[in-house]
Amino acid sequence: MQNFKKQTALAIERAIGELMPGAPLTAREIEDFLEYPPDPSMGDLAFPCFRLSKIMRAAPPKIAASLSEKLADFPLGTAEAAGGYLNFKVSPDYLVSHVLAAVEEAGDSYGSSRIGEGKTVVLDYSSPNVCKPFHIGHLGTTVIGHSLKLLHEFVGYRCVGINYLGDWGTQFGKQIVAFKRWGDRETVEKGGCDELVRLYVRFHEEAEKDPALEDEARAEFHRLEEGDAENYALWKWFKSVSLAEYEKTYKQLGITFDSYNGEAFSVDKVPAQIEVLKEKGLLKIDDGASIVDLSEYNMPPCLILKKDGSTIYHARDIATAVYRHDTYGFDKAIYVTAAQQSLHFAQLFKVLGLMGYEWSENMVHVPYGTVSVDGAKLATRTGNVVLLKDLFKLSVDKVKEVMNEKNPDLKNRDEAAEAVGVGAIIFNYLYNSRIKDINFTLENALSYEGSTGPYAQYTYARTCSILEKAAAFDPGGPDGRLTHPSEEELLKTLSRFPEKVSEAIEGYEPSVITRYIIEVCTAFNHFYRDCPIVTAETDETRTFRVRLTRAAKTVLGTALRLICMKTPEKI
Repeated sequence: MQNFKKQTALAIERAIGELMPGAPLTAREIEDFLEYPPDPSMGDLAFPCFRLSKIMRAAPPKIAASLSEKLADFPLGTAEAAGGYLNFKVSPDYLVSHVLAAVEEAGDSYGSSRIGEGKTVVLDYSSPNVCKPFHIGHLGTTVIGHSLKLLHEFVGYRCVGINYLGDWGTQFGKQIVAFKRWGDRETVEKGGCDELVRLYVRFHEEAEKDPALEDEARAEFHRLEEGDAENYALWKWFKSVSLAEYEKTYKQLGITFDSYNGEAFSVDKVPAQIEVLKEKGLLKIDDGASIVDLSEYNMPPCLILKKDGSTIYHARDIATAVYRHDTYGFDKAIYVTAAQQSLHFAQLFKVLGLMGYEWSENMVHVPYGTVSVDGAKLATRTGNVVLLKDLFKLSVDKVKEVMNEKNPDLKNRDEAAEAVGVGAIIFNYLYNSRIKDINFTLENALSYEGSTGPYAQYTYARTCSILEKAAAFDPGGPDGRLTHPSEEELLKTLSRFPEKVSEAIEGYEPSVITRYIIEVCTAFNHFYRDCPIVTAETDETRTFRVRLTRAAKTVLGTALRLICMKTPEKI
């Protein structure tokens, strides 16, 4: 089913075409111009006719009046001129016969489409640095990336989720030096990433007193690159210790990946791409290092190889991109990383294009802002981190305290508490535009009031409770009618879900869905407040309101799952 906004845009395109053959605006362009009026009395959608004034050589009010005449039989409702605007109001009959019926017919597929059918999207996200524990700074790339994967799958794309582990680079020389000097296997096996990061922090503390340690670390990494057996065995072990811990976090988040091929996987694929760079005349020597000059494109040089011939990020990323295209034949490749890496990806995409890889035009960097906790920024090398596992535990424990007080007889309390505790952190992170810097406070995230995860999950659980009580009532067929403004507002809100899905995908912005969830919760809770459901005055009204409740549960559940949230039915 096309949403109300799309259908309205198509109707306007046809009307303009009748007034001016060879319509100057397409339905897609018109859809972008449509606005939601601030006052519901002005209608459900408004089209500003000022956009057409110059083209049609007429005053906006005259254009609006002419279009209104052409749309006298608008099948979705009414179209009325108001000054230079054309205001549309959806009819109650349309909301019941099309929106409610569409949710009931499609179920969990409502809001989806087939626009991605036959296309492949590769998503690179999460990608923690091996030997370092998951902290709250990793949350952004992980939940934004996975939400984008779920959204693309929802509209038909074949998605490949790749966890491009940071498992190569000079930091491993530092880790090897630290372990050889101050570590032991038993302590690392017991302490996991916490012990590895303790060693890493100590390296930096000692290196401040003895700078020669930096040279030692570079030498150890070079030996690793050359295939030194001892260093390779240590590197592989560090990686296994790290992955075992990461998997626990991914399980809590409900996230799986299709590939864990990290930077190291691409090392042996770099030489072939170095040859391509040479063949294209792109590689230049600058003070002993190999670079690609990008000054013509207002970018600093792209470093490919260091003076000692060691590979660097760009070289490995080039080889990785080529491998992914050769392997998956992607139509789009999405990289979800911090905004500070925007230049890196601009250079990467440009160099790939200069190498002749036309598919580089289909590569997208999705940046996000920084996160601080109560105003404190994070830095692994100083030990100033908030570990995600610790934050999750604290959040879950606090939710359990609330549940023990409010619902002591709740079954599956541990499972529900984890869903709400972890979900509160996810929701709080995804609520604002991804590019905004975030100052996280657990108290705000855990509130059951306002725009929070617990409020959203509690509303979902409320729909489940109502439906459980109403289980004895047959929801009946498609007939029914609206009898209260809150019913109408709820249906209008549900009608916008397909539009919100499209908007989130086009802008690579999960917060569109997160904020929409609050819109649904608000509309449903107003409906719940204003309209008795199980105790409605007539069987017909009760049946109809049960149907509305079920539709709200369907849309709310789907939307929550699209942002990596779980949907406990009792909390």
